[in-house]
Amino acid sequence: MGNYYLYMFAYHALRFLPPRVSYAMARVLADCQYLFSKTDRRIVEENLKAILQTDDVAPAKVRQVFRNFARYLADFFMQTKRIDDNYMKAHMHLVNSEYLNEVLKEGKGAILVSAHMGNWEMGGAIMSKLGYPMSIVALPHRDPRVNQFFNDQREFFGTQVIPTTTAIRRCLEHLKQNRFVGLLAERDFTQHGIVMDFLGRPTLIPKGAALFSIKSGAPILACFFLRQENDDFQIVFHKPVYPPAVTGKVTDAQLVEVIKPYLRPIEEEIRRDPSQWLMFREFWVRP
Repeated sequence: MGNYYLYMFAYHALRFLPPRVSYAMARVLADCQYLFSKTDRRIVEENLKAILQTDDVAPAKVRQVFRNFARYLADFFMQTKRIDDNYMKAHMHLVNSEYLNEVLKEGKGAILVSAHMGNWEMGGAIMSKLGYPMSIVALPHRDPRVNQFFNDQREFFGTQVIPTTTAIRRCLEHLKQNRFVGLLAERDFTQHGIVMDFLGRPTLIPKGAALFSIKSGAPILACFFLRQENDDFQIVFHKPVYPPAVTGKVTDAQLVEVIKPYLRPIEEEIRRDPSQWLMFREFWVRP
């Protein structure tokens, strides 16, 4: 329950500080977390070993993941004050955004899949700010006050939040309304995913995006909201993946064939800059 008061303190403090000062504070707190959290440090190091395919990861690479996570949180706390038209023009750089308008013309909505990279939370806000009908699937926090705080931040610019507890029904409803539905597609929280090769190791990958695509006919676009060195963001959209026509029960084999095309760019983006993959949980399937 103490996390709620920590979030409130950070939210109110950062709202009144210049971004440069906020990032400096975030860096100090990240370095403290790096020094004192042995478990998180070990998990991040193991993840980097898998990505980089080495048994020797420099401590600086591990520490940079902590720093990027702290900047992600700082952005999330500041976004309702910070994101306006001038900020968008100066700091947001879209790549392949024409895919968004193309899929909306088809009238089936689209599923936007991403990973725990860069600033996925800001991504939902940016999509709504750009005028796109955006919904996101989010895992509810155990503390209802924290959950409400996060959802208020997410919905400030018009994004609708779908809790994982009602995701199956509501995602299909929102796709029928020709909305974008955003999902994080590289980590399974349900233990009902499919074991697939991911970054060279067996991993439990969620089925949701592929299942919604097959059931609705909506295409899937991989997209990433990636931090640049100057703290601008590059927003990259990949070519739509269309589902096969399936009659009867959807099999795992059919789901795998839909998942593979969008899992590949997720792997590529993580390998391109592992410091932006903000994963602090044991990720790989144990033998």
